[in-house]
Amino acid sequence: MRGDYAPDTILPREAELMETFGVSRTVLREALRTLTSKGLIESRPRVGTRVRPKQAWNLLDVDVLDWYSRVAEPMAFALKLQEMREMIEPYAAGLAAASHTEDTFYVLAAAHGAMAAARNVDEWVRADLQFHLSVLSACSNELLIPLGTLIERTLEAQLRLNAKRADVFNASLGEHTAVFEAIRERDAEAARVAMAGLLGVTRGRIEG
Repeated sequence: MRGDYAPDTILPREAELMETFGVSRTVLREALRTLTSKGLIESRPRVGTRVRPKQAWNLLDVDVLDWYSRVAEPMAFALKLQEMREMIEPYAAGLAAASHTEDTFYVLAAAHGAMAAARNVDEWVRADLQFHLSVLSACSNELLIPLGTLIERTLEAQLRLNAKRADVFNASLGEHTAVFEAIRERDAEAARVAMAGLLGVTRGRIEG
């Protein structure tokens, strides 16, 4: 992810890698298999192990996305994650308003209640993360739900940073409540608008 071994270059031989990282052949080969499965490298006979071009990397992998978030330029990564959220979450909120069940709404209500009751940043961030994951779960689209698992680690880091940037950690409770109430009332358009407004506040903090 850092580019120590640039895309389209051949990795050093096993013996050199084992010495560089201080690992056994078994550990090294397991690591290489993992990186291969995630689209980062590929092995070819008589050529060796090559780092694949960046466009071939599977960034929609929980580990790869987490690794990327650690080495990417913080502002650039935060904005890219924000763009992804702005494309998905307002529509998911509309689906949640139209499609939530008693069970999925109960989880969403519990997350909203925990946000309202939060006494510090840690409690707020845990509840805030659960709120957004619960919206995805409540939309009743099994293809959208895994996106929550995908971005969970990076989203938690972003929510924590945003909470620390705010004047008070729960400064956006009102915007979250608007989303919650729209979903409760099964008003899909209001839920979409409310979630877009909430994400607008988030973007303002990132860019500010």
